[in-house]
Amino acid sequence: MATRATSRPVGTVTRGTTNPNRLRRMDRWIAATHGAELRRAEVPVAVDLGYGAAPWTAVELLGRLRTAAPRTRVVGVEIEPERVAAARPYECEGLTFRHGGFEVPVPGRPALIRAANVLRQYDEEQVAAVWQRLCARLAPADGVSRGGLLVEGTCDEIGRRHVWVALGPEGPRTVTFATRLGSLERPSDLAERLPKALIHRNVPGEPVHAFLRDFDRAWAAAAPFASYGARQRWLRTVRDLTADWPVTDGPARWRQGEVTVAWAALAPRAY
Repeated sequence: MATRATSRPVGTVTRGTTNPNRLRRMDRWIAATHGAELRRAEVPVAVDLGYGAAPWTAVELLGRLRTAAPRTRVVGVEIEPERVAAARPYECEGLTFRHGGFEVPVPGRPALIRAANVLRQYDEEQVAAVWQRLCARLAPADGVSRGGLLVEGTCDEIGRRHVWVALGPEGPRTVTFATRLGSLERPSDLAERLPKALIHRNVPGEPVHAFLRDFDRAWAAAAPFASYGARQRWLRTVRDLTADWPVTDGPARWRQGEVTVAWAALAPRAY
């Protein structure tokens, strides 16, 4: 369903801060895990929602997704008209920019919506409604496809640490923790980049707090592997985590400094 150009965008203006290559970890994960769905889609449209004051993340998303699905088209959506105007000179084959917000003003149902560092300024109580609205815009599941994907999360200014939630039309699926391993002192350092739905739940009694506690303990137990490098220590740590937590990926992703856990295991108590 397309949104009329005269309608008012849904949402509020973000700070708009962005840097080139900031979202590389998220992009590469999307290409690896959702590339088959993009290739399968009749019209593989990906939306970079809230790309910020400069269009770098949308430009990069197109390049990274096309390595996995060459027909992918990217639409950058921004709620601030001046940012859309500034991005227009960067339009090219497969890349356009539009004024809008959470209504996602693109024709049809996108195969992907990426919303990075967008909800950080919102209240936790607003997150569920935003997720529901965005998931309703995704391509539906059918007998072959699981449907579109919403990826919503937060990273630091240069993309060293990143945590995101992946959602399908049915709702939240997984949480991914990703980091540059050489910069990591302990896994709980990622807590400051938890998405809005989880960041205030990193307290005793909440699942995400217990997960990060166990992550740190496994990291400490794996200290002898540090002599072989941070990657080997991470691999051993995550392997040990699988004994108690529903890790959904495997060594190929772990080697990238990632681990993905089922949302149900980390969901706040109120969910």
